[in-house]
Amino acid sequence: MFEYGSMPKRTIANNFIVVIFSALISVIPSACHRPVVEGGRPPLFDGEATDFQAAKVVGRIESGEITESSGIAVSKCQENVLWTHNDSGDGPFVFAMDATGRDLGTWKVTGAENIDWEDIATFRDAGGKCFVYVSDTGNSRRDPRTELKVYRFAEPTVAGSGPRSTRKEPAPTAPAEVLVFSYPDEPQDAETLLVHPASGEIYIATKDRKRAAGVYALGAVFGRQLITGRKVSDLTVPAIPNGFLTGGDISPDGRHLIICDDFAAYEFTLPPGNADFNNIWKQKPAVVELGDRKQGEAVGYSADGNSIFATSEGKNPPLIRVNRRQIKTAALRKRRSHLL
Repeated sequence: MFEYGSMPKRTIANNFIVVIFSALISVIPSACHRPVVEGGRPPLFDGEATDFQAAKVVGRIESGEITESSGIAVSKCQENVLWTHNDSGDGPFVFAMDATGRDLGTWKVTGAENIDWEDIATFRDAGGKCFVYVSDTGNSRRDPRTELKVYRFAEPTVAGSGPRSTRKEPAPTAPAEVLVFSYPDEPQDAETLLVHPASGEIYIATKDRKRAAGVYALGAVFGRQLITGRKVSDLTVPAIPNGFLTGGDISPDGRHLIICDDFAAYEFTLPPGNADFNNIWKQKPAVVELGDRKQGEAVGYSADGNSIFATSEGKNPPLIRVNRRQIKTAALRKRRSHLL
């Protein structure tokens, strides 16, 4: 029988290095394809068929107060202003930054509390007034949270220069309105808030490890008593799990929907000539790679809809931008139509 002591020391050392290296490789996930749950698998990505360019890190979130960026939304009234917030465990704060992650200040949402904030959205009404929406809908343990909330408040004006507000001395927002809702079926965990840019209809997409996500419509009216959301569709993405959704946004023209999970983003598009937005839920999405994210829970469109922004949890995380290809060649259109 071979005895360990008979092996040359150099051979032992080399074999030891190989074993350690192999072990490290087996536990280190790839940059953007780390499994979100046991048995999770990333989507297939076709670089030749995508409508988007490669993801680029355009900066890092400068504010050290942002440690769990759980949502991102671009202002529809102020140029070069993005909004984000922390996950549960923080106060009712929203943070402004520019498109490179530069800190523009901290605001405390008047009349709101943060139980488990999960996503943020912006909206411009017909009169040109802009609002920020925040969803308090997290419920990872499926506790019997019978009353979930969506807050809405007038978007604060961000000064281009001067002293910035901080968590210790935050600027106050206008008083928040609140929409209180429950689900018509069972307790849900939800990390995706969507506000239609024309109708103002609010949608909540749930997060599920074992089945498709559910999409619930809440209407657009604040200040009423508890309302019951209306389920309008199931929603799946081409990854495993297929309903583990962590953030989303609707494009400014209302023709596209971007959803993300920990693997990637997925863009759903209304078919040409189709005016009913609720037909978007059944479309086949295109995979959009977002690059390296530690834990990706935030995705949103630029003000013109031609780019996608994404962030990651952690301190000073990357701010990622993915630009849409401006010219789609005939070959690309043909390939996309074949895939769809």
